[in-house]
Amino acid sequence: MLASKKNTTGIVLMLMSMAAFAVGDTFVKASGSFLSPAQIMFFLISGGLILFALIAVAKGDNLKEPRAFAPVLLLRYCAEMIGLLCMIMGLTKVPLSIVGAVTQASPLLVAVGAVIFLKEAVSWRRWSSISIGFLGVVLVIQPWEESLNYAVIWPVVALIAFSIRDLVTRLTPPDIASASLATFTMVAALPFTTAWVFFTEEKFFPAEINWAIVACMVILGSVGYLLLITSLRVGELSAIMPFRYSRIVFLLILGFVVFGERPSLSMLLGSVLIIISGVYVMWREHIVTQRIKRS
Repeated sequence: MLASKKNTTGIVLMLMSMAAFAVGDTFVKASGSFLSPAQIMFFLISGGLILFALIAVAKGDNLKEPRAFAPVLLLRYCAEMIGLLCMIMGLTKVPLSIVGAVTQASPLLVAVGAVIFLKEAVSWRRWSSISIGFLGVVLVIQPWEESLNYAVIWPVVALIAFSIRDLVTRLTPPDIASASLATFTMVAALPFTTAWVFFTEEKFFPAEINWAIVACMVILGSVGYLLLITSLRVGELSAIMPFRYSRIVFLLILGFVVFGERPSLSMLLGSVLIIISGVYVMWREHIVTQRIKRS
């Protein structure tokens, strides 16, 4: 009964996290009308740095961690930065629903990376599921269309970068607090995004800036991250993680309501395949983990 209650709490927190991320993505896309991608990234990084550092200090986490410059963490910072940059570029140039569906295929690519780099064993069932998931990505992108928007390459690169980040995260020291790790990532990315704005000769605070939109995209992104971390620590991963795919549903709805996006049948079918294959891969990983524990 207690485990069931914890799982329910974890699921609710995961849904809230994905909703916060989806609404935050909507504000990022809306901010593209008065901010450049460089300016958007500057506000997300600097705002996230302030919020995560305050949270780390409030929790008593160690922000003077000597391992912050370990090679594995430096690789994680780079992957996170590239992923965020490409995500922003995608959100400003590609329909919201497409960005959401493509980037949510990350667990499938992580599973492939775990086989190649971590030598994890994957059964033919999971390989089949992964293949179906990547078929879903192709259906979402629709490369055969003459009117293909080549800017879709941005969310594809974001997918690769975020998958590398998630894969590398498995190798990071587990005793480094999440808020501290997030703070270190923001610190590493700040010089890059500051230089990006500087060399494009854009203003850091343009006169036409809408501070309400900027505040919402920064706060919602940070809140979504904290809710995500909390949800994963409350209950069982096998019960909670599949609900991360609710972000695709939220983005489909927001894209339709806010921006008038009309997803095609191919796009909807691809999204369904990504969700089904991702949930199956997570379920199979849970089954394998349980067998290892019992043996």
